[in-house]
Parts: sequence; structure tokens; C-alpha cells
Amino acid sequence: MKIGNIDLGARPVLLAPMEDVTDPAFRLMCKQMGADMVYTEFVSADALVRLVDRTARKLRISDEERPVAIQLYGKDPATMAEAARIVEEAKPDLIDLNFGCPVKKVAGKGAGAGMLRNIPLLLQTARAVVDAVRLPVTAKTRLGWDAEHVVIHDLAEQLQDCGIAALTIHGRTRAQMYTGQADWQPIAEVRRNPRLRIPVIGNGDITTAQGARDAFDRYGVDAVMVGRASIGRPRVLREIQHLLETGEELPPLPFRWMMDVLRRQVTDSVAHLDERRGILHIRRHLAATPLFKGIPNFRDTRVAMLRAETVDELFRIMDTVPEPGGAPLQP
Repeated sequence: MKIGNIDLGARPVLLAPMEDVTDPAFRLMCKQMGADMVYTEFVSADALVRLVDRTARKLRISDEERPVAIQLYGKDPATMAEAARIVEEAKPDLIDLNFGCPVKKVAGKGAGAGMLRNIPLLLQTARAVVDAVRLPVTAKTRLGWDAEHVVIHDLAEQLQDCGIAALTIHGRTRAQMYTGQADWQPIAEVRRNPRLRIPVIGNGDITTAQGARDAFDRYGVDAVMVGRASIGRPRVLREIQHLLETGEELPPLPFRWMMDVLRRQVTDSVAHLDERRGILHIRRHLAATPLFKGIPNFRDTRVAMLRAETVDELFRIMDTVPEPGGAPLQP
């Protein structure tokens, strides 16, 4: 699959943009685990043009994580175009437009999935950004605002006409948020549209290697995007790539190896931010990881990990975690 001049190979696996998750440290880890392309956290166009430092820091990328996309969101075409020109100076491989975020603080203000309630403005925004930069511009969206307003079939062609170079579709409406099951049938219908020439990337409920392979085989997408399944479990990307490349499931990874990966996430997060913010950031991964599933009487240990305030304290707690069916790990 190619986006502009970016060749991602056959059946690429992409890391979804996720706020408070896909920071540089996590992106690099996922790249090393097998992600063919990674995306930044959401970048607010309004904040970027106002030179908000915290937002500007999200533009920091490294050559080791390439190809990398920076994702923008906003609701004003002129502001989005200006922000895209700022983003281009950071030299990502492409710019992605967020027309799919369902959370209230984004969609409720008319940005993200909120743009699906104003398709003319959405298309005007896409054209403005495409015209403002030389980089490939892609978009990520949902099926529609709700079940009564599924617009993705026409919208895909309209975005292509605006110059969008690839389209990621999450198989839910905004009204669904993240509930229920993602519906991949509309994604397959968009992909089969003979008038659509741009790549279609499928997103939604890709949580296993088999699920990723099924998305390619059953729905014909050009790529799959993995999101929430990678939180606390970046190894899922390695599992997917192994199955796609060999046709075989990756053998279970040693518990110690997986604990070492989790420790590295902690140290990388702290190195990228600082100890206090890095610990706060990693709590989401600690809470979501399935690594500790099945360990009896683990609740108190999990609570202690989530309350730890220093790396030393957190690692001391992790040292007491017993391997399922075995003794506690030793430092």
C-alpha cells in the first residue's frame, strides 16, 4: 500500500492516534514491535496557531519512528490550514485529519466526529489543508454521526475529490462511541467502490492477530489500524505481524519478557516527560494491560501500582508480582 510516495508494503499494520497514549516513547516502542506507521496524539489546530507550548511539544518526532503522521483536529478551515503549515515544518511523513474523535470535549465543540454533522464544512476543511501543504494529507473518520446518518459511502468519494490521499474508517458511528461491536461491512463496501482509488484503512476492534488477518481477508482493506488493544499491550503488534508474515500464531511470550517490556514503558515515559508526569502517564497502560489477568488476589497489588509515585516504588511493587503459576519475579 502506498500513500503518496510512502510505501508501507503489503497488508500494513498502523498504530492509531490516541490522546494521552501515542507519545514519542510509546510510538517508538510500537514501531519496534512491528507497527508499519505510527500516529501522534491529537493536535489541536486552535492551540497550535496560538503557540500553546504543550501542543507544540506534540510535534516532536524522531527519524527512528518513521513513517510517522501528525494528526490535526479543529473546526475552522482557515485555522486548520494555518496549523497544517506549522505541522509541515516539523517534517512528518504525512498529515492526518481527525474527523472521528467522539469525545464530548472534541466532537461536542464541532471538531473530530462533530464534523460529521456538517459535511460541507468538513469537505471545505479537507480542501483547505490539502491546498495549504505539500505533504500527503489523509483523514480518519467514522461511519456517520448516528445510525440514521451513515454517510461514509458518499463521504469517501467526496474526500478523495478533495485530494485526501488515504482514508481510515472506524466502524462505528459517533453515537456509539466505543460501545457494541465495530461494523466492518460498510468499510468493505467503501473499499469495493470502483470509483475509489485511494487506500482504505480499517479500524475498530482489532484486538488479536486473527482479527487483523480476517480484516484483510474478509473485508479487503488496504491496511488495518490498531488502537486501544495496544494500550498496556504493544506486543499485539508483533503478534499480528508474525501471523501475517508466517501464517502461524506467535508462540506465547515469556512472562518475564512481557514484564521487561512494561518496565521499559515506565522508564521511557519518565525519560520523555519527568518522573511525576511519566508515572501518571503510564498508569493508563498499567490499568489496561492483560498481563496480570488470572493472577489470584491481584487487586491490592494493582491498586498499589496505580498509586505509586516514583519509579523505584513502582518497580519494587512489580518485583512482587508472581508469574502466573509460579513464584514472584526477582529484580
